[in-house]
Amino acid sequence: MSDAPEVKPPVVTPVRVVIALCLFAPFVAMLWVGSYAKTDPTLIGIPFFYWYQMAWVLISTALTATAYKLWQRDQRARATSKGGAQA
Repeated sequence: MSDAPEVKPPVVTPVRVVIALCLFAPFVAMLWVGSYAKTDPTLIGIPFFYWYQMAWVLISTALTATAYKLWQRDQRARATSKGGAQA
């Protein structure tokens, strides 16, 4: 046995900050109603208010999928650094 303390990976890492930003961005975009509460510009006759929200459905999906993949990679890296295998 060694008397050296076990070195744990830091809890807040750059990858985890990116994950948080990916999950936080849609909330900020949708809660800041003053930024999109207007009718112009229209897109194929659809007022800005509606197509902006529908665009965020697609953007949120992409950001959530990105956050999920980054989280999986982070968890695999942590399991590997501990020397164990994760199912």
